Amino acid sequence: MKEYVDRALARYDRSALALCSIGSHSALEIAFGARAQGLRSLIVTAQGRERTYTEHFIRREAPARGCVDAVLELGTFSDVLDDGVQQHLLAANAIFVANRSFEVYLHQKYSYDEIERRMLVPFFGNRHLLRAEERDEAANQYALLERAGIRYPRQYATPNDIDRLVMVKAPHAKVSFERAFFLASSPAEYRTAASRLIEDGTLTEQGLGGAVIEEYALGPSVNLNFFYSPLLGELELSGTDTRRQTNLEGFRNVPPSALEAVRAVPMRMEEAGHIAATLTESQLEQAFALGERFVEAARLAAAPGIIGPFALQCVIVAGPPKEFVVYDVSLRIPGSPGTRYTPYSAYRWGRDVSVGERIAMEVVLARDTNRLSEVLT
Repeated sequence: MKEYVDRALARYDRSALALCSIGSHSALEIAFGARAQGLRSLIVTAQGRERTYTEHFIRREAPARGCVDAVLELGTFSDVLDDGVQQHLLAANAIFVANRSFEVYLHQKYSYDEIERRMLVPFFGNRHLLRAEERDEAANQYALLERAGIRYPRQYATPNDIDRLVMVKAPHAKVSFERAFFLASSPAEYRTAASRLIEDGTLTEQGLGGAVIEEYALGPSVNLNFFYSPLLGELELSGTDTRRQTNLEGFRNVPPSALEAVRAVPMRMEEAGHIAATLTESQLEQAFALGERFVEAARLAAAPGIIGPFALQCVIVAGPPKEFVVYDVSLRIPGSPGTRYTPYSAYRWGRDVSVGERIAMEVVLARDTNRLSEVLT
């Protein structure tokens, strides 16, 4: 893949680099960061999803406002791999920043091998690690966590092994890129819940056959949003947050007296937003140790390893001592722009720095020191 980067950089006008992303998930965060550091931004949208970028946040002057410099509208997100689109992005001096929407929408049509091969535009980050988020890939996030010696929820091979409260994660029957979730504490509870969800069309028998059954870790959830800089050789904690999810938040607010009324309602954990959530300072060293071990494991698994942002999504379980249990991993920009409202980037840089701006800072530093090839794949 190095030839992609070398070929593109040989043609690029390095004074006019543009950070490019799929118009969803965290595209505005990337556009904001580009503007903050004097770079351009280019957002790729799909029909019917463009107004956020073409109207509400497009860059205008007198007075200066907005952060999106240019928008490329496609029929569908997966059209981004078409040869003509790739050539357009290369002509725009694009540096692509992958987000979760990029993976989700393209992987519905293409394998990861095809995505890696057909994406000619240089990635900020390691394109070879994106597939590790998928649990059905051989070198997935569990393999990385195992290599790093990081605790993750115990997994169960079959429903008959369930001996405590577990979370069951299976492909949603109607929304292919989402998962359906349910809780069970015994094989009998599993069968009852699964049958109900199959009957109402949330699950299929085939999807249930590939479900992940894992121990339900009890504690508050927190996302550790890290940034690894190959240029500085340092790991940073960009910020910490927690998720707001439908309809899980609703369940949490149901009074005990009304629990019976929602017992048969399937649990959904669709992303609705994020809120800032700080750690106690005594936990920071343990958090950094997790991040450092994960960076090393990723380097050994898929050189050059992690470049830029990644997140370890954790539950903090009771002690003593309190411990992080990592239940999910994000190997690209996280979905929360609110991490700047935690103090950790300011402790490091003297001011709040968002994840999008931190990406742009790394690109600018690489450009100005002639080291772009070290942060692109």
